[in-house]
Amino acid sequence: MQQTHTEETKFPNTPKRNSSSKKQKKPVKDVDNKMGYLFLSPFIFGTIAFMLFPMMYSLYLSFTDFNLVGSPQWAGLANYKEMFTNDPVFWESMRVTFFYAGTAVPFRLIFALLIALVLNRVVEMVGIYRTLLYLPSIVGGSIGVSIMWRQLFGNDGAINSMLESIGLSGHSWLGDPNTAIWTLVILYGWQFGSSMIIFLAGLRNIPGIYYEAAEVDGGTPLQKFFRITLPMLTPVILFNVIMQVIHGFMAFTPAFIITEGGPVNSTLLYVLYMYRQAFQFFDMGYASALAWVMLLIIGIFTAIIFKSSDYWVHYDG
Repeated sequence: MQQTHTEETKFPNTPKRNSSSKKQKKPVKDVDNKMGYLFLSPFIFGTIAFMLFPMMYSLYLSFTDFNLVGSPQWAGLANYKEMFTNDPVFWESMRVTFFYAGTAVPFRLIFALLIALVLNRVVEMVGIYRTLLYLPSIVGGSIGVSIMWRQLFGNDGAINSMLESIGLSGHSWLGDPNTAIWTLVILYGWQFGSSMIIFLAGLRNIPGIYYEAAEVDGGTPLQKFFRITLPMLTPVILFNVIMQVIHGFMAFTPAFIITEGGPVNSTLLYVLYMYRQAFQFFDMGYASALAWVMLLIIGIFTAIIFKSSDYWVHYDG
């Protein structure tokens, strides 16, 4: 007792230890997000500078008269009124674009699905086949391929040469309004690689037990396709349909390089007409109005497809 008293007298300010008390937890400091915002800043800046600002500025220009030389002059709804009431070329470009998207998109998707079904059964060297079939999607939208396509379907091109070699007469594929648009549709369908890869991934994710059960029940290959493969693939089909519809409405390079919108505006796609208004006729205000009308059309079609998916898209589980 005397020793304890001596220690307390010698160190009077020393706190007493309480063995029964728990250690106090240190308060957790707030996470410093400055470094995260620093890494995100290029994306945020790029989105604002190259997407949001141009979109808002084009919306403003759509209500102005702007010829790229002077300053924009406010015109209200004049561009939209001109578009819908006094521009027959606008309606012609709409008709061509709807026909192009309505034929080229199903053609590409059906062809991509058929190729994916074949590749799904291939076991050896499937990676090589997949790569070779994907190549057209990489180079298909380039200017070089469009020039090649124009030479292929030209009057002295390979198609007419093959027809003449078997005793058939050639045809002016790009000069005939009835066939020119179909050359663009075939080119769009030829670029099936991206859709094919997505379909193939969806096919690989379908459980094999479903097909085994169908085998036990005596299901035919056609029944398996319509009762198992197609329903299980509908989420992938939904994604591909939306993406290809958007790409179909925004097609530009083939019509610009191969046919230049002709003959007699039979291949005048909407984006090509918008390009002409902006950079050939220097009517940027009218071109901006055209761009926003196209954005509205794509948005409506996308919303309709999403809404209809409740009735035909099936999700596992």
